[in-house]
Amino acid sequence: MADNTVADDTVTDDTVTDDTVTDDTVVLASRNMAKLRELARILAQASPQVRLAGLDAFPGAPDVPETGATFEENALLKARAIAAHTHLPAVADDSGLCVDALNGMPGVLSARWAGGHGDDQANLNLVLAQLGDVPETRLGAQFVCAAALVVPGLGPDGPAREWVVTGQVEGRLTRTPRGTGGFGYDPIFVPDGFDLTTAEMTAGGKDAISHRGRAFRALTPFITAQLDGA
Repeated sequence: MADNTVADDTVTDDTVTDDTVTDDTVVLASRNMAKLRELARILAQASPQVRLAGLDAFPGAPDVPETGATFEENALLKARAIAAHTHLPAVADDSGLCVDALNGMPGVLSARWAGGHGDDQANLNLVLAQLGDVPETRLGAQFVCAAALVVPGLGPDGPAREWVVTGQVEGRLTRTPRGTGGFGYDPIFVPDGFDLTTAEMTAGGKDAISHRGRAFRALTPFITAQLDGA
């Protein structure tokens, strides 16, 4: 198998182009460049032999609406759609911030909490505004990630094989953003046992403890088993 790379020159310097996508490629069902970098790092550490491609390697790949009620449902929706489109194993995740004082919200709405999808700053600002009168003792929160792998079935009528796992990290929120790393709500999330926000951590330090890191490390044995058996 080839070395771990991602099919977009904005993700890694070692670019995979369309004509290098092979049967042992795993498709990451995302166009979020920050997320692709993070997933590539995590999977490279856990399973260096896995070859990765982003959605930009597949013209016409659908943008799958996150209509599920849970992280697991959304991850599977995306992985199923991309596996069906590419006829390759597809990995997708859905993740978000669950705030105790907001009854677990934004949750699956984390990426569009302020209305528009993917406006990280607006989402973060809205959460902080909603917590303005909440005492420090109630600023507990969790980052949660569900990661799914869908492998297309053999032949036109063969059933797909599916796996989904979850990862979670407990922590608390800060009143003001800190740090420039990561993305999303990282600047206001301090994991338990740390004084830094996840935006102040190194990439490797964040990956080691993050919800996404935990989920993708749990999924990696299923990915490698499927490729080894291909």
